Amino acid sequence: MPPRKRVRPNATTMKMVGSQVAAGRVAKNLTQRQLGELVRLDAETIASIEQGRRALMPNVAELMDLHLGLPGLLTLAANGMPAIDATPPWAEEYMDLEHRAIALSWFDNQVVPGLLQTENYARAVFRCRVPAHPEAEIEALTTHRLARQQILRRGTPPTLSFVVWEAVLRDRLGGDEVYAEQLRHLRTCAALPDVSLQVLPLGRTSHAALDGPFTIVETHDHRHLGYTETQRGSQLISHPDEVSILARRYAMLRTQALNTEQTWGLLDRLAGET
Repeated sequence: MPPRKRVRPNATTMKMVGSQVAAGRVAKNLTQRQLGELVRLDAETIASIEQGRRALMPNVAELMDLHLGLPGLLTLAANGMPAIDATPPWAEEYMDLEHRAIALSWFDNQVVPGLLQTENYARAVFRCRVPAHPEAEIEALTTHRLARQQILRRGTPPTLSFVVWEAVLRDRLGGDEVYAEQLRHLRTCAALPDVSLQVLPLGRTSHAALDGPFTIVETHDHRHLGYTETQRGSQLISHPDEVSILARRYAMLRTQALNTEQTWGLLDRLAGET
C-alpha cells in the first residue's frame, strides 16, 4: 500500500533532479554548506533538494549551473519538472523489477494488461479515470505505458504468461475502432514465441482469483515476487508464503482458462463481430 505520509505527485522526478545536484556538488568537492553559500541557501535546504524533499526552483538551478560548471542541465530540469510522475512512487520498485524480469505471470479482470495495450486503448483507459486526468497527464501516462512494452522487443524477452477474464475482451473502451484495433493487437501478441495468452471464460462455476488481479515476477537470480494493485495504491509481495499463494492461484487459473489455441479462436471470433 502507499505510504501513509503524503507523497508529492512528482516525488520520483524530484529525487532524480536532487541526485543530479548532489553529483554536481561532489564533483566540485563542495559541502552542502559551501554550495548553499554560493546560491544563498542554508545547508538544510540543499540537503532537502538533494534528497528530493524540496523542489529545485529555476532561479536556484541557474546559480547552481553557474557555480558547478554545468551547461544549463539543472536549469533545464527545474523548468521541465512535471506536476506528476508517470509512475507513482510506490509502484517504482515493481516497474524496475518488470523491466529486468526473466518471467512474468499476469492475471487481469479489469483491463487488457498494460504490456499488451495499444496506444489508443491505453489512452482510453486513462480517460476513464474519475476524477478525470488533465489531457497532458493522459499523454504522459500513455507514453510511459508504451515505453514499458519495450521488454517485448528486447533481444532476450522475458517469458510472459497472461490470463485475462473474458469480460475484459467484451468491453469496448474507447469505442468500436479502438476495440477492433486492440483485438487485432492481442492476436499479434499471442503469436509471439515468448507470450502465452489465455482467456478465463464467462459462465464458470469456479474462479481461483476472486480477490482481484495480480502479477508474479521472476528475477534474474530466480527470486519470485508478487504485485497487486488496489483503488488507491499497490503492494509488492516478497514473503515466500504469500508469493506461494499467488503462484498456486495462478496455476489453478491456467487450468480454468481456455488454452492458447482456444483463446486465439475466441479473439478471431470477437474480431469478426466488430
